[in-house]
Amino acid sequence: MTEKTPGPAKAGGLDAAPFLDIDPVLDDRGTRIIVCCGSGGVGKTTTAAALGVRAAERGRRVVVLTIDPARRLAQSMGIDALDNTPRKVDGIKGSDGGELHAMMLDMKRTFDEIVEAHAEPARARAILENPFYQSLSAGFAGTQEYMAMEKLGQLRARDEWDLIVVDTPPSRSALDFLDAPKRLGSFLDGKFIKLLMAPAKVGGRAGMKFLNVGMSMMSGTLGKLLGGQFLGDVQTFVAAMDTMFGGFRTRADATYRLLQAPGTAFLVVAAPERDALREAAYFVERLAAEGMPLAGLVLNRVHGSGAGRLSAERARAAAENLDEGRMVDLGPGKTGGRGVPATSSEPSHSATAAASPARPPAAPEAAPTADATEEHSGTAGPETGPEAGTVPETDPDIARLTAGLLRLHAERMRVLAREQHTRDRFTALHPEVPVTEVAALPGDVHDLAGLRAIGERLSSPRDRS
Repeated sequence: MTEKTPGPAKAGGLDAAPFLDIDPVLDDRGTRIIVCCGSGGVGKTTTAAALGVRAAERGRRVVVLTIDPARRLAQSMGIDALDNTPRKVDGIKGSDGGELHAMMLDMKRTFDEIVEAHAEPARARAILENPFYQSLSAGFAGTQEYMAMEKLGQLRARDEWDLIVVDTPPSRSALDFLDAPKRLGSFLDGKFIKLLMAPAKVGGRAGMKFLNVGMSMMSGTLGKLLGGQFLGDVQTFVAAMDTMFGGFRTRADATYRLLQAPGTAFLVVAAPERDALREAAYFVERLAAEGMPLAGLVLNRVHGSGAGRLSAERARAAAENLDEGRMVDLGPGKTGGRGVPATSSEPSHSATAAASPARPPAAPEAAPTADATEEHSGTAGPETGPEAGTVPETDPDIARLTAGLLRLHAERMRVLAREQHTRDRFTALHPEVPVTEVAALPGDVHDLAGLRAIGERLSSPRDRS
């Protein structure tokens, strides 16, 4: 569970945002599709996998569709490799028939399956062997996002699973996932394609005559730019695909409507960073404009501190005093000129345990805690403590270590302040969006236990104390 970042809550900030309770979303049998979206590198794949594990162990029959080429999902689920076929994940501890399957989108194979399913065998073979089709199916802009939509429609039509969790493609922009069907439809409806389709529609010698007369100038120009063989491959492809173009548009529209249906829940995943939350804000606005159901925001990799009451300024001042051999009273040190109020030379009620010869803390988080501060405050007056302005006889190594830990804590508090600022900006703009936080972990998630831990953090309310 992530601890609340220190500092007063701001109007419209994170503490004012409604909490996103994940478990009711997973338990609702009316929820059939969960789409994890957001910019690249924010943890969409891990979030989707963790949701799949948690839902399966709560009794749902789940399939997770990932588009992540890094294959981390397969490794974390104990599967050698994922492909275009859903594979069952062993080790799920759920009851009531809960199961988990996982798959990774094979863009080209999905395109091939569409051709094979909607074209006669001879025409399908001609399409699959066409050089232009092979280039289109392997890397045409927007093809991956479109095929993700196609695969989602296929999985939903099978009705084998009662929950589909989709990890959207790592696109330059998260909006590409929603724009891909429309973009491909525009390509298929474009004037260039229609011109290339015209000879096939006329047919035979008349078609060739039409091509020679009506398109001779364009064909000559394109032939010089693209090469005559390439242009011929495009024309052959268009002629073979003519009867399938309408099917592409129809299925894309159907899947788009599926994403707008009440049984779909979008989760926007973001890190507490400016660019990621800006992308998340754009996506929230786009979903609202398209009438798509938003469940909330998953704020991933949020940092915390067990010593949140010790500010960065106080920690830095204490470190500077230690370096100079002064009493660690958390007075101004070298920060006096930076606006930190001066204090008397007596040990203040803000002194830390770093001033005493106690054993060094084991970790930065445990060094200058507020509790330790209170235990050592007010007990070493001038008549009983060391001479004011000096440090008790302490191992220099301990002093250096403590000063280093104090500086690490100061840097951590600066990170927390920056993250809080970016979160507050988002929630001020979108106070209606429910939010849940996932604490930053010390390492990568590489097994089911790690995914379970992420699922627990997803479902745990923020600490508002």
